[in-house]
Amino acid sequence: MSLTPEQQAEIDELRSSPTPTLRVVSDGIEKHLYKAIPVLDHGFVRVIDYMGDDAAICQAARVSYGKGTKSVQNDEGLIRYLMRHWHSTPFEMCEIKLHVKLPVFVARQWIRHRTANVNEYSARYSILDREFYIPAPEHINAQSVVNNQGRGEVLSPEQTAQVLEVLKADSARCYDNYQNMIDEDGIGLARELARMNLPANIYTQWYWKVDLHNLLHFLRLRADAHAQYEIRVYADAICQVVADWVPAAYKAFEDYRMGAVTMSAQMMVALRLMLKGEEVTAESTGMSAREWREFQDMIS
Repeated sequence: MSLTPEQQAEIDELRSSPTPTLRVVSDGIEKHLYKAIPVLDHGFVRVIDYMGDDAAICQAARVSYGKGTKSVQNDEGLIRYLMRHWHSTPFEMCEIKLHVKLPVFVARQWIRHRTANVNEYSARYSILDREFYIPAPEHINAQSVVNNQGRGEVLSPEQTAQVLEVLKADSARCYDNYQNMIDEDGIGLARELARMNLPANIYTQWYWKVDLHNLLHFLRLRADAHAQYEIRVYADAICQVVADWVPAAYKAFEDYRMGAVTMSAQMMVALRLMLKGEEVTAESTGMSAREWREFQDMIS
């Protein structure tokens, strides 16, 4: 992980001078404020600010449900009901702002979640650091033969060494050329043009602010085992934070989203027939080969 001396000094100063407040405070997330959680070889996630907690979710829900709800149902039970029945608005009452350092190719996946506010480090104005994501050998895989957008088996040691050599050499060469192009004693090219030659594994940074409902949707997709490893490890780090921030909401999320499955009408028909002891095939249910594999994974 690479924090600049300026960033570390900012963290130390902020953590050494806490400010009293009358707003809702979540003790679980307070310990994460400003601290950097290491991710990949040079990346990190750190909490800059947050709003709300489990109680804020219930407070918002009871505005709709009216008085008397709390005496009937405790907060955790209400949160589980909201999660189970896909009520989204109460979860939008909580927000979090993260500072993330990540490779550009991960950022381009991440930005597809268009439900957050983002401000990214500007390579038109500033010079990018000489930091590149280089995968660990155990994460260098061949193309999957069953999934066009996924990984397959790990490459042989010889192939892995070759890939690592190419990645390191190309990254170094591209940055050397970048430096020469922007150097006033070199070419003096505008930074906004010179950046186009940098590879997608160079690190960028941004502030990312999102409400809890949309954050949980992000985590459901990106902390999933099928997500690309390089974005999944960021999602896993954020999961740690959310579990401490809103423990009741996160537990309900684990139970009803992460640990649950959604079945199609055809899958439900197949499952009912199987429970009756009848033989079921992909052809008899009208499922595609891929959907049938997914169904088998769900019930195995």
